[in-house]
Amino acid sequence: MMTLKTKDTKKKFGLRNLATICYETLQYLEETPCKFQSKEKIVEFREAVKKFNLSNSECFMMANDPPTSPLHIQILVEDSEERLTEEQVSELLRIVEQTLLS
Repeated sequence: MMTLKTKDTKKKFGLRNLATICYETLQYLEETPCKFQSKEKIVEFREAVKKFNLSNSECFMMANDPPTSPLHIQILVEDSEERLTEEQVSELLRIVEQTLLS
């Protein structure tokens, strides 16, 4: 009988932990630019940046942490100095602002 009580207690405690983690994650996301994003906006962003030949991981990083400066793009895009011109960086920032930050 004691074993059943222990298992039941662990299960309830585990569910409380899961609820806490979910709550804290949602609270964190509400304080980031992610609160403006939707599936449609991310799809729109992916379509708009196809011409830049960004990798999937680079696109995901931009969606998770939308760049707001050329330096931020340099951090997120591997070899950005060789792959992107200044005009392309400016256009990419404009696309991010219009799709992910609005």
